[in-house]
Amino acid sequence: MSDTARAPSPVRADVIVIAVIVALALGALAYVMSQRQQVLRSSPVGLDGLQVWLSESGGSAQTFSGGWTLDPTSVGLLVVPLHDTDLDRDLTSARTKKELLYQQDEVDQTWDSLRAKLRQVPTLVVLPKWRSGMRLTGIAHPALLVDARRIDAILKALTGEASVRLNRSRQVFTALPYRDATGAEHLTEIYAAQLFDGSACDPVIGSGTQTLLAACPVPGWTEGGRVLILSDPDLLNNHGLRLGQNATIARDFLLSEADSGTVLIDYSRENWFAEEDAPVQRERSWSDLLRFFQPPFLALWLGAGLMLALVLWRSLRRAGPVVASVTAGVGKIQAIRARARLMRLTGQDGAMIGDYATARIAATAARLVGPGHARQIGEERAFLRYVARRRADLADRLETSLARLHALPRRVPAAVAIHHVDDLEQILELIANDT
Repeated sequence: MSDTARAPSPVRADVIVIAVIVALALGALAYVMSQRQQVLRSSPVGLDGLQVWLSESGGSAQTFSGGWTLDPTSVGLLVVPLHDTDLDRDLTSARTKKELLYQQDEVDQTWDSLRAKLRQVPTLVVLPKWRSGMRLTGIAHPALLVDARRIDAILKALTGEASVRLNRSRQVFTALPYRDATGAEHLTEIYAAQLFDGSACDPVIGSGTQTLLAACPVPGWTEGGRVLILSDPDLLNNHGLRLGQNATIARDFLLSEADSGTVLIDYSRENWFAEEDAPVQRERSWSDLLRFFQPPFLALWLGAGLMLALVLWRSLRRAGPVVASVTAGVGKIQAIRARARLMRLTGQDGAMIGDYATARIAATAARLVGPGHARQIGEERAFLRYVARRRADLADRLETSLARLHALPRRVPAAVAIHHVDDLEQILELIANDT
């Protein structure tokens, strides 16, 4: 019987290389996109400052970029900042610096995911206002405002009103009143305010064609369905929170709308909320953590615990600090000091000055060339040759000073000895600083 089975064909090397290149490219693309979103969130047009402000004010606020399923009942208010002026078209990458500065879209977002979020949780939609140039340069110039016609299209899609329009204030700063739960009135301060016609909505800040924030009905929904629309993001973003009373207004409105729930600032592109009839699947539980304390990990934990107990016991039982060992250098210094003291007691200042000059030359040599090479020029004649190659004038002075020192008798008055020492020190200081 003949063997008709064929051996499997080997995988070609070029196919493997292509697969690896594609995987690396996808990984690099994912990394670049995540870094770009992080920069956007912390930029003047981002909302990371809002999350910090609400948390420090005692509220519950979080940011979310996607990656796991969310329970919609835990969210009191969803804040969706739009950084896309055309949700029906994919983002086109800029090819020049000018195109990048005037780019109107930062992150791709879609109508399907936005409408799905609106149906599941109370949502505040923050409309776009600035082009990429505002984030890149940090300059809020009217030339960097997005196209108003694109915002009109978003407003029409959200409200279903064909007559809704965007209105840009001609004032430098716009102050609109807001009354909090206690009845106190606060004023907004928004540069080049971007307002809209909220006649078909319930205004919260502003009114009529000068509406900044309003609750609008969503077309096609059952009775009571609504969406909160903020036409100007400068009320909540990192750039606008520091102006006027915007931070106080944002805190009062968002926390009251959340009604003790969490204010979730959603940067994700997809809808990560679980369906009402589908239970939320937790990826991890406490039992997963307890597995790290079972065999064979248990032996490692016990060993680490015993080692820690031994170290603590030894540290508690040790009587005092460790005695420092006496080095040979310390003994040599003590011998030199004893010899100098004997010379002083016997009045041999002249002999002591000679030893002092030898020691000072060695110390200066170490200072000039380092301890490792000091032996090469540490001797008196070698040091004179070294100085002569660099400063002939100082070499002559040094040689004359050393000759006078060596010519001194063993017993000289202290004043004479100090005069010669000062002369030597001046010359050595010049050599050390000028060579």
